[in-house]
Order: sequence, then structure tokens, then C-alpha cells
Amino acid sequence: MRTKNLFTILFLLQLSIYAQDKNPIPAVPTPLAVNSVPMGDLETFPEVKLDLPITKGPFEPTWESIEKNYPGEPDWLRDAKFGIWVHFGPQAAGESGDWYARNLYKKDKVAYQNQIKKYGHPSESGYKEVLRDWNPTKLDPEKLTKIYKDAGARFLMIQGVHHDNYDLWNSKYQPWNSVNIGPKRDLIGEWAKACKAAGMRYGVTFHHEYTWWWWQTAFGSDKEGAKKGIPYDGHLTLADGKGKWWEGYDPKMLYGIDLREYKGVEQNAHTDWSPPPAGIFSNHLEYAKWYTTNWALRMMDVVKNYDPDFIYTDGTVQGPFTGDGTGTGIKANAMQSVMADFYNTALQRRGKVNTFSIVKFRHKTNGTVNTEEFGIPAEIKKDQPWIAEAPVGDWFYAPDFTYDSGMMIRYIIEAIARDGNAAICISLLPDGSINEESQKMLKEVGNWMHINGEGVYGSHAWVIPAEGEMVNGKLKMLPGGKLGQNQAEFKFNNQDIRFTVGKNKKLYAFCMNVPAPNSQIKIKCLAKNEKNYGKKIVTVKLLGYKGKLKWTQSDEGLVITCPQNMPFNTAIAFEIQ
Repeated sequence: MRTKNLFTILFLLQLSIYAQDKNPIPAVPTPLAVNSVPMGDLETFPEVKLDLPITKGPFEPTWESIEKNYPGEPDWLRDAKFGIWVHFGPQAAGESGDWYARNLYKKDKVAYQNQIKKYGHPSESGYKEVLRDWNPTKLDPEKLTKIYKDAGARFLMIQGVHHDNYDLWNSKYQPWNSVNIGPKRDLIGEWAKACKAAGMRYGVTFHHEYTWWWWQTAFGSDKEGAKKGIPYDGHLTLADGKGKWWEGYDPKMLYGIDLREYKGVEQNAHTDWSPPPAGIFSNHLEYAKWYTTNWALRMMDVVKNYDPDFIYTDGTVQGPFTGDGTGTGIKANAMQSVMADFYNTALQRRGKVNTFSIVKFRHKTNGTVNTEEFGIPAEIKKDQPWIAEAPVGDWFYAPDFTYDSGMMIRYIIEAIARDGNAAICISLLPDGSINEESQKMLKEVGNWMHINGEGVYGSHAWVIPAEGEMVNGKLKMLPGGKLGQNQAEFKFNNQDIRFTVGKNKKLYAFCMNVPAPNSQIKIKCLAKNEKNYGKKIVTVKLLGYKGKLKWTQSDEGLVITCPQNMPFNTAIAFEIQ
């Protein structure tokens, strides 16, 4: 018994110094009155240069060095075009959609009510208890990767850490991780193994850039009712854990610290979406430097141990830690440091840099890939590689989603016609399983891709993206936003056409619906006398149809007569040579 007790004591001691050994949290000043301190001046604050163990190579931690040495978009991304966004983690347990961890501390949110029903009041059982109890026993990366591959996906975007600050791997720098707490599984390790076995490209996504202000709701309390004024569990300290299930785990490593003294932080924490005002957390510069260093080390840890094909950072501005937008709080070269390490590591391991970094809203920088969340640009976008991203329903599971393969397919077509890629999130259930509705939807997408993939994979935009019906002077497009009932029920007609050029140099014209048998489609931009695009057409084929098509090219356009039998779904594609 004494030996067992000694082992327990040593184990808890090891946990208590876990993070401090790697990168100790500096002392934090006592919080001042809420909303009493102005943010520091962004413009005069010099960028902090972090001292990080970057892998040796030609890439230095500056944008100039990255732009100079990066060889350009990997061929595999151009070929892939369609991926699945595996946006899954413990926040799915709340069955409340996105941002459960933040919203469970907001009394006006469904997440707050769901938290009380399942775990208790957030002053007694907060997000840490969600982590303790989360165990996705039915999560099977090998099985899911096969389902996604059969659906036509060529890459996976796998969540590594969301804004909740909980690492889904055997994290060296964050003790609040999926190996220590919750499922006791290295989930990124499992996904990496499954993807490599299936020949699937994959990247790991990191959303902890703005965790430090995103978590400020955990430092509040109810404003009314029986629990009025009782602090939520964000206030807890390492010492408070003595004798509790979380003994040895510092809540600061999960929730961060109370930053509500800065003007705008508390107010904006209770909006649906609004970062604090631009500026610097001037009273916490030592902590801010620690935070950015820890942020970077965690990403570098994944690069070192899991060899992803790309990394992804969330945000709304030119990059993490810019002092503005989602990067509010400090200016530091953390992103450049991580990217330099990532690309130098790729050179050492692979002999070439065929990896990339997604930096949301980092514009026209060689070495970065951009994203378009929810919406698709109206025009062709070739200034840099980009991926359109949207969830079916929401980024985390909630009841009553609309499951429709048609909206997925049309979203992909809209993206590739403008020279982009598409990654779509199919939210898993809290236990890690995929529901029947999602499986049916993905199977239908796979069937469509099997017929029409030659106009998708490896394609690039034509000279124009589309032609069709105009609404208020603008081309009618699939509505932006999360993919749901609005997108599923949106109507296209025979004249709504999208274009791509395949790897075989042939033109593909996608009709955004399935026309009636024997009906005619007129593609006006392919008229004989169309100066910009008109060329003599030699052949026209309907993908998935083995017979000969009736078609004519006149001064009014390319007129195609559909066959008597049209056993197709969602959209059809014509191959034009």
C-alpha cells in the first residue's frame, strides 16, 4: 500500500511540474477592476522575436525568407480539389453546435442550459468536467478515412486543438490533452496512421491563437438567480485542485488568465462574435510572450511527431499575434517561426517542400494558402491557392441538421469554377460515430464524383467561372453560410452553368441541375461569334452517358440536346473539346 501511495504522490508531483519543465508560466499580476485599463498602442509596440528551436534550413522566421524560399503550391493540392474537414473534439459533447466551451458560461445560450442538465452549474462543473467525461468510444479514424475516401475526398483537415485549448494528441507542452484527460487516446496519432495507410493527404488545424481572450466568459458569474455572483471555474488555481480529480493540472493552462481589466474584453466576451479592441495587453507582456511561445511549441510538436502535409491556423487578420482582430494582445513572429520550422523539417524529411500553411486572411504571400469560410468569391481567384470551407449544419454537432448531398456537390462546383478547393465539415456525434444521414449523403457525393471527377480533380478555372441567371445584376450562386436547408432547397435551372478546365486540357461545363430528358441547354459564351472564348468545337460528351449527343454550335451559343434517359443526380457535366 505504501508503494502504491508513493507512486501516486510521485505521479501527481510530475503532473504539477509538467508544463513548468517545458515552458513555465510566468507570474501573473493580480487582476485590476474590470474594464479599467486601456489596451496598449498597437502601432508603437515592436514585434517580439521569439527564441524557438527552429529546424535548420534555408527558411528563416521572417515573411521575406518564407516568400523567397517557398517553391509554390504543391501539385497534390491542385490535384485534390475536395477534402473533408474533421472538425471534432470534446465540444461535440454539448450537442449545442459551435463554441460550446465558451457559450456554456453564457446564461442566455442553449449551451448553458445543456451544461447544467448534463454536468451541473458552471461554477461547480465547468468545461474541465466536460473534458474529464468525454470519451468518443466509437471514433474509428481508419473506418472514417475509408468513408471519406469513397466519397471522393483527397485530403483531410483534422482538428488538433480548438479555441478550447485542449490538445488532441500526446502533447508535450499542454497537459490538458486527450492522452491525459478524457479518452486517454492520441487522436491525432490515430488519424495520421489512418491517413498514411490510406494514401490520404492530411493537415492538422490549430485554433488556439485567440484562446486567451475567447475564454474570458469562464471568469464571470451569473448576474441573477440563486447562483448570482458565484465565480465560474475559470478562477480556480492549481492549489484549489488538491484532493480533486484534477489535482496537479493547472486551470491556467486550460482557461488562461483573467484579462477583463482591459477595456472592451468583458463587453465583447458576451457578444456572439467580437474580438477585443485592437491593441496590446500591456500589463501582461511577460505572460503574452509565454503564451505565444507555448502556442508555437505545440504546433512544432505536431510537425515533429506526426509529419502533416499542411498546418492550419484560424483567425480574421493577416496572421496570429498581429495585435489586431483575432490576433489582439501582442505582436510576435510566432507564425513565421512555425512556418520556417515546418518547411525546413519538410526539406530534411522529404527532400522537398510539398507542404503548405493555411493562414486565414494572409493575403498574397507565397508560402500560405488562404480560406473562404462559408461563402465563395463571385469571380475567379488566382492570387494565391485557397480552400472554401463550410460545415453541414455547424462546426460541431447539434440536432436537426439538414443532410443533402446536392448542396455539398454544388458548393464544390462553385469553388472549383473559381480556381479554389473545397473542404466540408461533416460533424460527428459526441461518441465519434457518423450518423446514417451523413453516410448516405457522403455515399451520394462519392457516386457523383465517380462520374464527374475528371472535371474536378486537377482542374483549374477557365477564362470565366460561370454564366446563367442574374439576380439584381449579379450572377445567381449557391447562398453563403453554413450548409443547411437554405442551400439544400436553392433552385438552379438549365442555364446555370459553371466551367473548369481539366488536367486533360478539355473544357468542362457543369449544369447546376439535372435537365429534363430531351430538353435543350444553350451555353451562350461558346457561340461561334463569341470573340473572347469562341473556338470551333469538335466533340461534346455528357459524363456518365455512353451514347452520342445532339449538339450544334451557332452564333447564339452551343446548344446541347439532352438524351431521352437522364438517370443523374444534382448536376451534370459536359466534356467539350
